[in-house]
Amino acid sequence: MKGYNVKSKLTSPLIFAFLLLIFTLSTFAPLSHSAEDTYESHLDRGLKNNEPYSYVLIKKANADPSKAKSLLTEALRHSPDLPPAYFEMAKISFSPSAKGIFESLDYAIKGFKAYKENFWWLMSISGLFTASLMLSFVVVLALVLAVRLFIDIPLLSHDIKETRKKILIAMLLVPLSFLGPLFFMAGSLLLLGLYFRGMNKAVVYASVLFLLVSPLCLNIINMFLSVPSSELRAIVAVNESRGNKYAASVLKNKDDFISLFSYGLALKREGRYEEAISAYKKLLASHPDPRAYVNLGNSYAGVNDLAAARESYKKSVELKPLASAYYNLSQLSREMLDFTKGEEYFNEAVKLNSETVSQFSSAASRNPNRFVIDETLPMSTMWEYAETGAQRLIKISPLNSASSAIVSIALLALFCVMDPAFKQRAYRCQRCGVILCGKCGKGKLWGEMCSLCYKSLIKLDALDSRIRVAKQLEVQELQKKKRRIISFLSFAPPGIAHIYWGRILSGTLFLWLFVFLLLLILLKPLFSTGLSLFSHGWITMPSAIIMAFLYLISAIDARRRLK
Repeated sequence: MKGYNVKSKLTSPLIFAFLLLIFTLSTFAPLSHSAEDTYESHLDRGLKNNEPYSYVLIKKANADPSKAKSLLTEALRHSPDLPPAYFEMAKISFSPSAKGIFESLDYAIKGFKAYKENFWWLMSISGLFTASLMLSFVVVLALVLAVRLFIDIPLLSHDIKETRKKILIAMLLVPLSFLGPLFFMAGSLLLLGLYFRGMNKAVVYASVLFLLVSPLCLNIINMFLSVPSSELRAIVAVNESRGNKYAASVLKNKDDFISLFSYGLALKREGRYEEAISAYKKLLASHPDPRAYVNLGNSYAGVNDLAAARESYKKSVELKPLASAYYNLSQLSREMLDFTKGEEYFNEAVKLNSETVSQFSSAASRNPNRFVIDETLPMSTMWEYAETGAQRLIKISPLNSASSAIVSIALLALFCVMDPAFKQRAYRCQRCGVILCGKCGKGKLWGEMCSLCYKSLIKLDALDSRIRVAKQLEVQELQKKKRRIISFLSFAPPGIAHIYWGRILSGTLFLWLFVFLLLLILLKPLFSTGLSLFSHGWITMPSAIIMAFLYLISAIDARRRLK
């Protein structure tokens, strides 16, 4: 019914009644017939993905568990590159038996592999992970500052009282605060990091490194936040075999390689072979590309110019051996009754890419879109196009990028110089918590205790018994207070208690992973593909399990600290 003028025909009541009858009959026709017709018509147009129809089948499978497996199988047949279809199949295939476990695992693995073949789903999950990664790092740094601020700031204050010149170090935060919150957080961690011990200083280096790469991270976020352009949607649709007509209209007047390549492919699949030949000739005049030669040959094959098609395939092979070029040569050779050459070319194609040849052979027919293999652009090329065309929703000037790099490198150099030079830094007595430094005594005694604690707990004859008992009671009360705080913090998110008692690096790692997984779950609904309400539902369960495991391990470790 192609080209049928609906408005003019409906003017006749008889025709309207006839069409209504046909529609009614088609509505009650068996689903398998209409599905098969849809499937074959898509293949005839060079399309292998019909996602809207597959989404409908997934919804039906969720509503009718008794037919779920057959409906999901049909959904995968119509869209072999659709991740949620595989994950739904993994869900219904799971059972406690070995067969059920391995079958479910196999579908889950196929679902992960499908991400590599589906641009929008891959972009969606990449945006989710990138946003969660960046935001979780900022949140964790803020929490580390909040926990350590009241513990380490008194040490810095003590050092400033002892040596007035050290106030210049604290004044560093004033200009950093004007540059932005990230700069202020990195500067604050640098000051507190002077009192971190051993590997805990890695948290300071990580914060400065994050500040250094923050402009790059924001540029990446720009790509995920940008509304996809019509050109990008058209390019993805035709290269992932989802649709041709949109690309044939949107990319008509584009001259760049990616757009012109996709435009020619859309024209070829729509049967507009002469226009496709012109488009590819124009492209090859400035960009000799083996994939373009393959599609030019396919366009010649569409108008039955087998000699020109064969010449194009051979030029493609000269530039780069492609499985598609060899397969198409084998098809042409058999068409010209040269079966020996056809077998030779076919074997070469199988050597290069047996999977593609097998998939295409299973759906091959006399239709021009199914007789020869088309070449499409790889995922990496579409990513590059998306990145160059991304709208700058977050404005990042070259000056800001340069200032971030300069300030980050300056902070790192400053910390590396200050840390070893800061020898007379303050410390806390491990028993009573009193702040001491090199000027307050002769140095750290055994167990990093102040002289009074040392005399009351170790050198018992050096102190009056009443003073010694009073000091011991004071230490005991302080330890009880610490235990209460750690006991309370053990119920907080994993890592908070560790950061409090001084295991800052391990606590930060615990906390970062927990917050990252939490943000994956919370932000997941915001990163749908835009084609449906489906999102990355598989993330919720493993994330929740790992979060519970982290919480349990952190709580157990904190309780052990109490003992």
